[in-house]
Amino acid sequence: MADWTWVVYTGLEVLIALVCCLGNALVVFAVCVGIKGALHEPTFCFLVSLAAADFLVGVAAVPLAVLLDGWVNLAPHLCLLLSCVVLVLTQASVLSLLAIAVDRHLRLQTPLRFQNLTRPSRTWLTVAICWSLSCVLGFTPLFGWNNFSTMAPPGGNNESSESPIPVTPPCTFLSMISLPFMVYFNFLGCVLLPLLAMTLLYVRIFWSLHGRLRDSTPQARVCLLRERRLACSLVLVLFLFAGCWIPLHVMNCLLLFWGPQTVTKGAMYTGILLSHVNSAVNPVVYAYRIPKIQQAYAHIWRRVLAVMNCHYGDQRSERAGSGSRIKWTESFESGKPAVEISSS
Repeated sequence: MADWTWVVYTGLEVLIALVCCLGNALVVFAVCVGIKGALHEPTFCFLVSLAAADFLVGVAAVPLAVLLDGWVNLAPHLCLLLSCVVLVLTQASVLSLLAIAVDRHLRLQTPLRFQNLTRPSRTWLTVAICWSLSCVLGFTPLFGWNNFSTMAPPGGNNESSESPIPVTPPCTFLSMISLPFMVYFNFLGCVLLPLLAMTLLYVRIFWSLHGRLRDSTPQARVCLLRERRLACSLVLVLFLFAGCWIPLHVMNCLLLFWGPQTVTKGAMYTGILLSHVNSAVNPVVYAYRIPKIQQAYAHIWRRVLAVMNCHYGDQRSERAGSGSRIKWTESFESGKPAVEISSS
């Protein structure tokens, strides 16, 4: 029987997966349908990419996190492939955030060249490059940096004539993905380095906005304040990502340098849940911090209410029409037809 820690962890993962799917599907729909011309703006294209990655976290990463907890026995190569899918989605989120930061920096620092640099075709090409690079970086363990060597049976001369029966070990993430890969390559190279680059870009953005706001005209000041508000919202998304993912990577560092006794199962479950919560929180941040998405949410909600009211009104009309009807009945006592008008 599973212990209560795993039961609570699994229940919370199911809840997070549902919120991830519904919230990020709403984001994609709101940007693509509710905001006119949004897909021609690079920032919204990259936000759609980030929301798609968060949606896939709910569809794939969360179920795989529960599956890859040692409760199933899979072939090693299949277990490794499923483990890499989680890395691909994480990397897609990082690169989408990096693309957003570069986009805002270019918009502010090179406004004249920005229109030529950010045509829709080039923007979607950048999105495709981000996802392709995420696949290359996420599937790196398939090319050799994995734990297959430690899973091989010990060598030596076996004098027994009977061949050993192969036993498939339980499929877990860290039984496939090596800790040196997670710490040195994934954390330091693929997560921490882009986060530092994004931090520097946003520092430059705010420094430039601060200087321009002091010397700007009232008309230009309105645009700069709008730009600063959007930059603050994007920085909040970045900080939430870092705050939700770094604890899990710190635990991997502790496992690598100080051994498994330094991280309890409950702490590891908490770190995994926190990393998945990030994908569920982002749609809420968009709703409260980005006015265009907030307006698109409100427009969608009004449309849903209108459809519900229309459907409810049709049902009431049908009831009213059926409530006053003429029934022809046969009177068995007199043998004459009788007319009854009933109202229900």
